[in-house]
Amino acid sequence: MEDKTRSDLPIPNSSISDSSIPSLPIDSLIKGRGSANTVQSRFVQARTVAVDDGWGIDPRADDRAPGTELFIDRTKKLITTNKSPDIPFDQSINPYKGCEHGCIYCFARPTHAYLDLSPGLDFETKIFRKSDPREHLLLELSRPSYECSVIAMGTNTDPYQPFERSQRVTREILETLLELRHPVSIVTKSKLILRDLDLLQELAEHDLVQVNISVTTLSNSLKTKLEPRTASLAARLRTVAELRAANIATGVMIAPVIPFINDDEIEALVAAVADAGAQAARYILVRLPLEVAPLFTEWLELHFPDRAKRVLAAIRDTRGGELYKSGWHTRFRGQGQIAELVEARFNKAARAKGLYGRELKPLALDLFNKPARIKPRANDRQMDLF
Repeated sequence: MEDKTRSDLPIPNSSISDSSIPSLPIDSLIKGRGSANTVQSRFVQARTVAVDDGWGIDPRADDRAPGTELFIDRTKKLITTNKSPDIPFDQSINPYKGCEHGCIYCFARPTHAYLDLSPGLDFETKIFRKSDPREHLLLELSRPSYECSVIAMGTNTDPYQPFERSQRVTREILETLLELRHPVSIVTKSKLILRDLDLLQELAEHDLVQVNISVTTLSNSLKTKLEPRTASLAARLRTVAELRAANIATGVMIAPVIPFINDDEIEALVAAVADAGAQAARYILVRLPLEVAPLFTEWLELHFPDRAKRVLAAIRDTRGGELYKSGWHTRFRGQGQIAELVEARFNKAARAKGLYGRELKPLALDLFNKPARIKPRANDRQMDLF
């Protein structure tokens, strides 16, 4: 399946209201999952609901502890491009659709709707891996029109989520990029990236790789609720330290900052990542596009009922009275007094630890060895009209 969405572009405000997702009782929480809701794709008009017709409901009709399934994506195009003026890359690769990490706040959840799957539970239990990554990458990089620019990985879903351990899609892509001396940047919250330390070190020797580790909270209890199948902060900090020890350019993303949930940890998080050796640090304010808003609202009501209204009011304060606005240059930081206070606190903490204004070294673009022109396989070509 070809990517049909560009989540790095502004997403229209959602027409989905909080009330469009039915409330779940507190015992409906599924251990190890961010969402227990199977809200259907916004593109599916029909809705199905299990009801008791007097004969009893088949317990298999609603498995409250679903396992994770892997599907092969019939990839047509590996590299996704964009012209967003507020992000530092114009092309990216996401080896997987969906993410088992289950982060309830993940702005990529709505992309599962394009597969007619739920942005809720399906997003974290039905994972698609890209097929034939090396073949597609060589084909796309060999085109005469291709001009080298950094390929970003992990901009939508994590390239080092659990299935990568066995599927090795990300590793195959990195091996190909190393062979061609092509620059790549990676964002992940997984310690699995250390498996590929050999490739990363060789890429780093030629200034061809940057890594950003995403961190969210110092609290393991909050992490388990917010992003259930991710590595602990301690493991992520060790990952930062090991990457730096291997001379790999490494920064940190404090993302997302959620008012009255983890914003009180800004200073401590900045100090922790600086002490671990991070060379740069940035933050992103929580983003709730489309189905993410009602799913996150439900999550708040289940886990933090005492402050749910306060959190949502604060988020609206940063988004002009709405839960999300996708305007250029403001979608990552928000606007208003709360957003300004978050920025001021982050900047002060970054100054105190010597990270304010620091950026990772630009990657080399002049070492790229364009592969020989490759023709697509016959069954990949568009059929002739006559």
